[in-house]
Amino acid sequence: MSHKVALAVVKSPYHSQYQFAITVLIFSVYSFPVQDLRIRVAQPSEKLQLEQLQWRASLGNPGDRDALLSHPDAIELPAEQIAAGAVFVAESEGVVVGFAAVEPRADGDSELDALFVDPHMQRRGIGRGLIEYCAEFAQRQGSRALHVVGNPHAQAVYEACGFEVTGTTETRFGQGLLMKKAF
Repeated sequence: MSHKVALAVVKSPYHSQYQFAITVLIFSVYSFPVQDLRIRVAQPSEKLQLEQLQWRASLGNPGDRDALLSHPDAIELPAEQIAAGAVFVAESEGVVVGFAAVEPRADGDSELDALFVDPHMQRRGIGRGLIEYCAEFAQRQGSRALHVVGNPHAQAVYEACGFEVTGTTETRFGQGLLMKKAF
């Protein structure tokens, strides 16, 4: 949890010297949605930074931690995906706080291939913003729907963003949810 502390220097009417007054403003960063979210195309030079963010976000889910530590090769963002302009970065106050990737499917629709938000910035609308951006991108590409193989722990998030479960599939980390957001 993050806290902010403000320090003020004030002149006391009872003393000729300055005194320090400390004002403590404590609030959880989870209480406030991000107001300045900017989404843009990822740059090739950001590959390592985005993979590190993916590690932090993925290890933040206790249900996936052991499997990821057993398969570190699972965290890799293909350079070709970035070069193709299919990876989108979310920034807040100039800091990268999340990213998503979209891939074309053989049926003409699009696949949400990645969605990761820094654990300290989750529950602030960043994932929803990335999903909306990816859905608009997919529509501009001519897709009729955006699909995702979702982690069961994220089902409520995807449903809140307009996805519906269409089935299940086995992944190398266990059961995944086949989900679809029709346009």
